[in-house]
Amino acid sequence: MQGMSGSRITRNGLPYVNFSGINYLGWQQDPQVLDAFCESVKRYGLSTGGSRATQGVCEPHFRLETLLSEHHGKDKTLTFASGMLANLGFINAMTAKFNFSTSSGIDNRDAVLVFDRDCHWSLWKAASHLKYGESLMAFKHNDVADLERVLQNVGDRKAIVVFESVYSSDGSVAPIGEILDVCERFQALSYIDDANGFMVYGEPQRNFYEEFQHLRRADFIMISLSKSVGLEGGAISANAEYIDAFEVLSGTSIFTAAIQPPTADAAASIIEQLKQDPSIMDDYLCRSLAFRQRLLDSGLQLNDTPSYITSVLIGKDSKAEQVREQLEKQGFCVPIFRYPAVKPNQALIRLILHRYHTDAEIEGFAQSLEVLLGDSDPSRLVNEPLLVEMN
Repeated sequence: MQGMSGSRITRNGLPYVNFSGINYLGWQQDPQVLDAFCESVKRYGLSTGGSRATQGVCEPHFRLETLLSEHHGKDKTLTFASGMLANLGFINAMTAKFNFSTSSGIDNRDAVLVFDRDCHWSLWKAASHLKYGESLMAFKHNDVADLERVLQNVGDRKAIVVFESVYSSDGSVAPIGEILDVCERFQALSYIDDANGFMVYGEPQRNFYEEFQHLRRADFIMISLSKSVGLEGGAISANAEYIDAFEVLSGTSIFTAAIQPPTADAAASIIEQLKQDPSIMDDYLCRSLAFRQRLLDSGLQLNDTPSYITSVLIGKDSKAEQVREQLEKQGFCVPIFRYPAVKPNQALIRLILHRYHTDAEIEGFAQSLEVLLGDSDPSRLVNEPLLVEMN
């Protein structure tokens, strides 16, 4: 891939309309963001130069962490080089045995982690050292009654319930309030992976606001900066006593590199802009719903939840690869989710509309999908190229 990743990309010299990108608001191409990033580079350089534990917290990280703490209504936030490192660090901390000295230490090996079955790979990978059915359990996806059943089986052991706000493969939204009600009733800690929901549904005028207004009730809130903010990095917000212990126990904070300072600086500026101008996200969500409706009108089988993540069901893994290749010939870059990302032969196209996709690009793409997966004449793929001319 040459050049920037946006609504259009160039790969091996060929132009594509890009439906694979997760940086869907296009901040990484915004001239003001780029200028601010370059100015921050001149001031802070390209790296922190060492651990915050040895030389202190970099100013841009402090700015970003303070902003996120205020946004989540928590005492403190810890940033990481990626959302995956945040998840890995959390699971490591919650299951770690660590001796600070001969007379003090911590042993979390008696904790029981309870995952939503559809949790992200990074969470399952981080918990792979735990024995399933003993220290690691799961409840059916977004099923509050099943979560209650699992917690009853946990009994008096300390439990941590781990789930996501918005799931990336099918765009489903968690019943956040109900899950937290169960956690509070069973005195279980709660950890929300808000990687896909951060800065998206938190305003009263938006879909799913009723669920997202409960977000602050969670004990831990994890976010990724790669989606709505469009940069790299992750963070976890919680009460100060949790974060102070977590910073040492996670390992992924003090034993690996942090976010580059200018990236942290730019991320804080983007978050502030999204908070100051809700219309940016409002307009994007309206177009995403219109995009979804256009695909539904074509008779395509989509995910049930009308979130900004739209999944088109294909079925057989072999067919999914054929669809990807045909769309590539038409000039479209799409992400195919196949096993092990989803169950065998339940392959799908995971689509996230980009803020700068044009109406003509969207219509051309919808027509191509209609031909490949619907009842339209397949010869149109050869005789009538559907992609508008690229600039």
